[in-house]
Amino acid sequence: MKDGYIKVAAITPDVRVADTKYNTERICEKIGECSANGVKIQVFPELCITGYTCGDLFLQDQLLSGAMEGLREIVNCTAGVDAIVFVGLPFGHKGKLYNVATAICDGRVLGIVPKTFLPNHNEFYEARYFVSGMEDTELTEICGGQAPIGVNQLFVCESVKGLAIAAEICE
Repeated sequence: MKDGYIKVAAITPDVRVADTKYNTERICEKIGECSANGVKIQVFPELCITGYTCGDLFLQDQLLSGAMEGLREIVNCTAGVDAIVFVGLPFGHKGKLYNVATAICDGRVLGIVPKTFLPNHNEFYEARYFVSGMEDTELTEICGGQAPIGVNQLFVCESVKGLAIAAEICE
């Protein structure tokens, strides 16, 4: 942190609906670009690994496993990167599907924040696919390790003293 400031980027990569491989490649490219420019907090869109408008495809195992494979690749691509990166994806936990933001730093998942307020009007039918996030934080298996899942979390980047950040999705 220099003079109390850090670089933050809200990144909107090109995405293709349900094309997790393509989307993951674009996300990793953007992480590299931002890192080269000294960005310490990188925030990607809600459901960016799958695309927001997958509809009933959110209920398909192939899309969900592709999203998890994409997340593993993104986690690996952050190894050695001095930043906190937030990416969105659908995430299954205890038989329920959540719309989550995953916090990643230096090749590991710091935590998973599920969306709490799900829109269910007009063209937004999230309650059809996802459940609302839980208040209590618990551990879950993800990317070969464990990480907390829940809405009340703060994330820190040890290389940036004094930085603590939370995530909330939409609404």
